[in-house]
Amino acid sequence: MRRVTLFLLALTLPLIGWQPLHAAVPDVKWDKYSLIIDGQRVMPVMGEIHYSRVPAEEWGREIRKMKEGGVTIIATYVFWNHVEEQEGIFRWDGQRSLRDFLEACRQEQMPVVLRLGPFCHGEVRNGGIPDWMFTKGCRLREENTAFLSYVETLYRQIFTQVQGLQWKDGGPVIAAQFDNEYRGRGEYLMALKKIALQIGFDLPFYTRTGWPALRTPVPYGEMVPLYGDYADGFWDKEVKEGVGNYYKAFNFKAFRSSTAIGTDLLGQQEAKLNKGDEQYPYFTCELGGGMATAYHRRPYVYSEDAYSMALVKLGSGSNLLGYYMYHGGSNPEGVLHTLNEVQTSPGTANNDLPVLTYDFQAPLGEFGQTYPQYYMLRPLHLFMQDYGELLAPMEASFPSAQDLKRGEDSALRWAVRSKDGQGFIFVNNYERFFQLSAKKGIVLEACGVKFPKLTIPSGCMAVFPVNVEGIRFATAQLVACRDGKIYMMQVKGVPTTIALANGKTLKNVKPRGLSKPVYENIYLLTQQEAERLFLCEEDSQLSWANCQFNKVKEAGPLRKIIKGKAKVAEAPSEADWNNAAIYHISLTSHPSPLTSMLSISYRGDCARLYADGKLVADNFYYGRPFLYGLWRLPKECKELELRILPLQPDAPIYLPREADKTAGEELINISVSCEK
Repeated sequence: MRRVTLFLLALTLPLIGWQPLHAAVPDVKWDKYSLIIDGQRVMPVMGEIHYSRVPAEEWGREIRKMKEGGVTIIATYVFWNHVEEQEGIFRWDGQRSLRDFLEACRQEQMPVVLRLGPFCHGEVRNGGIPDWMFTKGCRLREENTAFLSYVETLYRQIFTQVQGLQWKDGGPVIAAQFDNEYRGRGEYLMALKKIALQIGFDLPFYTRTGWPALRTPVPYGEMVPLYGDYADGFWDKEVKEGVGNYYKAFNFKAFRSSTAIGTDLLGQQEAKLNKGDEQYPYFTCELGGGMATAYHRRPYVYSEDAYSMALVKLGSGSNLLGYYMYHGGSNPEGVLHTLNEVQTSPGTANNDLPVLTYDFQAPLGEFGQTYPQYYMLRPLHLFMQDYGELLAPMEASFPSAQDLKRGEDSALRWAVRSKDGQGFIFVNNYERFFQLSAKKGIVLEACGVKFPKLTIPSGCMAVFPVNVEGIRFATAQLVACRDGKIYMMQVKGVPTTIALANGKTLKNVKPRGLSKPVYENIYLLTQQEAERLFLCEEDSQLSWANCQFNKVKEAGPLRKIIKGKAKVAEAPSEADWNNAAIYHISLTSHPSPLTSMLSISYRGDCARLYADGKLVADNFYYGRPFLYGLWRLPKECKELELRILPLQPDAPIYLPREADKTAGEELINISVSCEK
């Protein structure tokens, strides 16, 4: 087999700026299994980052971090009201400059899927549709000439940013998505595509979200449906733990879609696909890398949630893992309104989101900080790069039950992907909020190969190879193959056995790191070593310094929390913040703000950070520290103001088990971390 991340090579070849004379742009096709680049099957990892939510000067650095995490395609929304908040005034400046972002992606050799709207959602005001569109008297997101004329203007503007940067031109734009989470007539989506084609969009493929089911279909081959799943949802109206059908994301199943996404907008959804969708490759675009926090519901997402869902999707047959979000961000400043989703807006008025933060607890957070799943997911991404050509045409089969109840613990959850006597066994003994029991006496079997009896520990998630790389079977996970070296990862709690095709069996193998193989060209790594494999991380020391702060004002009278038109608790108004407790934070004695992250440990309802009277960050308390990247502050700023609203007894909000639910407010500690 050909190796050395041929997927990356194929995708990035036209993007490096220099090409031999008459060099051909790699051909991109798809069939019912996968993407095919110049005749080779590939399994991309797609990561969502919203360019207009990240300062332009940080784009290059953050794209590189995504790439190092194993992301091979970037997805980004073009939010209509970020670029045309005022009718007829298009803004493509600063962090709204799509062209500059695409150039940054080109520089970093990163292909891009543009999610064009006009409706995006993305927890943006009105789902991205400008307020002025709601005054035009035409029905939105329908095939009517009035609405489509405005969409055409938008698409033409977007094309000015894209022209010359499409894939056929040697640019990064490889695909486009039309609208989002649409449940109407397929003719509307086709009308959007027709407009785009007439303007000049000419891309290898086009996509749509595969949920919910459409009322009438899109003709086969016009748009690849992409699916998703989340571990939890801020949009649920209930304020209890573990509501909704999210538990189904942790079970292997043939059904591609989710009935838990966007229930605030879509209501109850039937577990069915559009007829013919099974003929498309199984791709995802919204696999939860984390989750946002709404005022009324604030999920705390664990790194194991993201990893388990990714492994389950892969084992269930998915050949493109697309994470939403992979990189968090901060809403840009609006002219007429704040640009966060709120109940009082004319569209998507179901949740109150923070004014600025869209951290999403993603692998890379709002300021580019790494959460544990950034590293945890890397071995899976490396595996997809190096073994994608082998894995992509393998069919999925399901020896265990596909329709389990919440927390069901009677049997091991596992799946097999196989073809022509080779395969992989996927094991998932994890479900959010449930400690599934260790499964004893388990006999796994695939491709005629039977494993010895195993005990699969609680929380174990693994991929075991069968008849791959001269290995008959192994109870360690294949990670990568580079320069003839095979890298495997030890599975915690499972003794490593490597049974070779030559009849030799290695038992109770211990990791030896990168310095010494356990057998010929086979290297066994710990999980931590595998998570950082091939990373060129510079040696750095993380220093911490506490910041001085003093309380200058006690909190005033408590506000009355009311439920808005979506029948969930409304976030505090601007006037309510006048009754917040106020703290002053001195910045005179901390390390250089150019490399420093402010970490605020507090308890309360929510908090805001101001610099020279301007709001620079906000947070709905949910048990994690309130973070802020100090490099974004004006250099002359020497003092910050922190405002905290007290948590009220019996407030109609969901706080996770990690949060301190004590009524009132308290600033516990403020520290600054700095890499040297």
